[in-house]
Amino acid sequence: MTIQTRLVEYRHAGQVLEGFLAWDDALAGPRPAVAIGHTWAGRGEFEQDKAIALAAQGFTGFAIDMYGQGIRGSSPEENTALMTPLMQDRQLLQDRIVTAVEVLREQAETDPARVAAIGYCFGGLCVLDLARSGSDVVGVVSIHGLLGAPEHARGRPIIASVLCLHGYDDPMAQPDDLLALASELTAAGADWQVHAFGNTVHAFTNPAANNPDMGTVYSEAADKRSSIALQNFLQEVFAQAGTGPGSKRL
Repeated sequence: MTIQTRLVEYRHAGQVLEGFLAWDDALAGPRPAVAIGHTWAGRGEFEQDKAIALAAQGFTGFAIDMYGQGIRGSSPEENTALMTPLMQDRQLLQDRIVTAVEVLREQAETDPARVAAIGYCFGGLCVLDLARSGSDVVGVVSIHGLLGAPEHARGRPIIASVLCLHGYDDPMAQPDDLLALASELTAAGADWQVHAFGNTVHAFTNPAANNPDMGTVYSEAADKRSSIALQNFLQEVFAQAGTGPGSKRL
């Protein structure tokens, strides 16, 4: 097994973007692929490591870019400034992640019929909005993601299976938001599930998260449990779409 990586430059709405692709060159031919939505800080090592971990499991991993080539925040203030324009224009956000999925499908290492998307924090919202767009990806997973729906997407059917991995005490997505998401997904006819972890706040999969005042704290237990749920979900949705590789902990 040799994990290979490359940067993939693409464009959307006049913005140059740059994704990070990872795959195992010991495997021949196209394979199931997973797009990875980044946190509010932009695409970085956290997402790239997730892409490499997915590649080690036999998938093609693609850490997408929602902000622009080389653009990352280094403080809460900078992160907010980067995220806010997309939060205020959810159609732009949806169109941008749809473009990222199209780019992933064009890669030689990808089976275009077997593509899923996962996202962390802001990226969790992005993949939910991908599902809300009516995308035919086989599944999306929001991991400690923001949950609120854009008005323009209400009432649309959701084709993709949806998994939400959520810290029940997350101050950025509270229980009422979770219930609203459940109602929204049911109304959209989605195949959906929610796994909520007690005594768990935001960013629970990120070992660097340690800011109780902000509500971002790593949880080893929730990280392990969510990883198992993610593995099971990917195995299920890819099996339904065709033969998928085995899985180890992400």
